[in-house]
Amino acid sequence: MYRIPRLTTRLRNGSRLYRGMSSTTRTEETLSLASKYILPVYARPDIVLLHGKGSYVYTENRKFLDFTAGIAVNALGHADEGVVQTIAEQAGKLLHTSNVYHNEHAPRLAQLLVTLTQRDGGLGFSPGSSTGGAKVFFANSGTEANEGASIFSVARKVGKDRGGASKTRIVCFENSFHGRSMGALSVTSNHKYQNPFTPLLPGIDVGTLNDTAALQALVTDETCAVIVEPIQGEGGVNSAEIEWLAALRSRQEICALVVYSDLPRQCGLYRTGMLWAHSALAVECHPDIVTMAKPLANGYPIGAVLMRDSVAETMTAGVHGTTFGGSPLACAVGVHVLSRLADPQSVAQINATSAYLQQRLLELPARFPKILESSIRGRGLIRGLGFLDETHPALVVEKAREHGVFLLTAGKQTVRLVPSLNIGQEEVDTAVDALVSSMETL
Repeated sequence: MYRIPRLTTRLRNGSRLYRGMSSTTRTEETLSLASKYILPVYARPDIVLLHGKGSYVYTENRKFLDFTAGIAVNALGHADEGVVQTIAEQAGKLLHTSNVYHNEHAPRLAQLLVTLTQRDGGLGFSPGSSTGGAKVFFANSGTEANEGASIFSVARKVGKDRGGASKTRIVCFENSFHGRSMGALSVTSNHKYQNPFTPLLPGIDVGTLNDTAALQALVTDETCAVIVEPIQGEGGVNSAEIEWLAALRSRQEICALVVYSDLPRQCGLYRTGMLWAHSALAVECHPDIVTMAKPLANGYPIGAVLMRDSVAETMTAGVHGTTFGGSPLACAVGVHVLSRLADPQSVAQINATSAYLQQRLLELPARFPKILESSIRGRGLIRGLGFLDETHPALVVEKAREHGVFLLTAGKQTVRLVPSLNIGQEEVDTAVDALVSSMETL
């Protein structure tokens, strides 16, 4: 049997050193291997991350504040002790069982998602509800949750059951992002992502976020589902207006499912200071289905679809499935992470930090009126700074990295801030100060 050459040796301090290399060449060797063996579909800076702790990550010789949280994934930061312990304990018991057998953690995570939604509000439940139910389907990513479990499998199955064979069309919105598999990409209305892979799936209608007047013609008797992000992260941290969401929901008269994609662009699971971005809204604004992934297991791959019982009742054995979804390890980590995020002290801390971040960000448009839009986008710990010049966001992200802070762009004109949910005021100050220093060079 072929054996991969052992490339490292352990040093006395516990770190690893590549054999035949000095520590100063470790980054160069890694980048060389990546260039030779990894498909070049990512435009990455020449940085190799070796380890992390809390909101910070480390290279060979530098420390960075990660104000991206792995694109809104690491809700509890890097190398969290509780997450590490949960992974280690479960890995020593049971990693994988397939969908043929039950495991003890998947039902507990599903119960937690449903009961927290009833407690905090969402999916048609007012806060504190004790009646009505919901079901969960576990997948392995946000794209998979959108692709198979909601917009195509569930939505089209329910559409045909309720409205006949012609009820198969799906509505999405400009500047959305729902994933890169063929179905999810078909409802990701962004030419940058779609053009290389056309023709995409038929039966997709595209609308404009917050255009209430267009909904009557957009959502028709042939529409089986409408998929929307309450806050568009990839598209520029654009928020759906409450009145528009209510008008969208009112189109249920033609029996179209409303799917809130809380995952691919990061606004669910307490990032806005509440369980779902729609939790505080009236039930008239609530969806039939919520898809999620991102922070649910703090970086361990998992996705999930939460749906009302009235939707779930149409899904029977054999209609949909996944080999890896709902694994013991993923769900054990999910229970741990979600239980901690849902703790009232954690929610209070998230909201306090969100308020402080908002306070600091509100200072910036007045300080840089020729660079920034006048308003701050987003809510909670998903924030966007809109720039007047489309060339500036990428420059600011690059300059901030030089100052030791990781940020993200979003759309064409926005810098996105999606830090770990347990950051404090010190990290906020570091990030905003780096933003200021970066914009001063423009």
